[in-house]
Amino acid sequence: MNGRLATGLTQVSRDPAVLDDGGFWAVSTTFEGEFLAAQFEHVESADFPKSEWKKASGHWISSQSHDDYQSYVRRIQDLIAQGWVYQVNACRELSIETDSENLRGLFSEIIANNPAPWASYLELPEIQIASASPELFLKRSGGQVRTSPIKGTAPLDTSDFGVKDQAENVMIVDLMRNDLGQICKSGTVSVPRLLATEIHPGLLHLVSDIEGELKEDLSWSEIISALSPPGSISGAPKSSAVKVIKENEERRGAYCGALGWVQGDQCELSVAIRIFIKDDKLRFGTGAGITWGSDPEKEWEETQLKARRLISIAGGQL
Repeated sequence: MNGRLATGLTQVSRDPAVLDDGGFWAVSTTFEGEFLAAQFEHVESADFPKSEWKKASGHWISSQSHDDYQSYVRRIQDLIAQGWVYQVNACRELSIETDSENLRGLFSEIIANNPAPWASYLELPEIQIASASPELFLKRSGGQVRTSPIKGTAPLDTSDFGVKDQAENVMIVDLMRNDLGQICKSGTVSVPRLLATEIHPGLLHLVSDIEGELKEDLSWSEIISALSPPGSISGAPKSSAVKVIKENEERRGAYCGALGWVQGDQCELSVAIRIFIKDDKLRFGTGAGITWGSDPEKEWEETQLKARRLISIAGGQL
């Protein structure tokens, strides 16, 4: 991740307390709250070793059809009308068969053809992830922390984001201000960047920054627990949105969790979106933020837009 290459796996832990030892740990959490950390013998500044990728063939299978996903969007809007929730990030999973033993070649292709600010690769006996994440979940430097939620996605030829995207972004900014407020000193949480447009491969994103100064003597477990799951891929209020997601989607797993590294009082953790996961199949999750003003067809097309470029790199038909 960003020039940090860790090799020589020495141990894997599911206990967040290990992060407090000051050493370097690669970290992956799930949307549902499971924690996984790995320690390595060698950590250095180096490029990712290039590997060849055999493209997948055939058709990707979606966990929700076009009609099913649109029904899910309308179900969320009914709950919004009833006052149960304001916004929910509705996701679906794409999957395809693959003969590849690992995702090293796919990550090499991602680096070359879809450069992303938080691109990262994790290969453990338990899981393999090749990520092209554009979104920062948490960056820590000493007592200073920052999160940069993305809400708002559009094609590159878009002249401006609409009211729906802006309102959705502000809603999640408020949610993340509240999350940081649980772990930061009173009066230190601020929003130095609001509704900024960022150019990413094949699309535009609307991004904001929320910063704060951590309270004294917090453990990593307390920090991660207070912020999880990331607000941008759950919804608002977070507890209500998570309930809606669990009732309408299959288990997300590492998709929509956090992915990155922790070392002492430093960290770079991304939101685990735009990621490929390999187990018995190759899997890719995609989603969209649903509000009262959502158009079900446009939300489906947003999930297609987010998947299209990366699926073309991995191979197979969307």
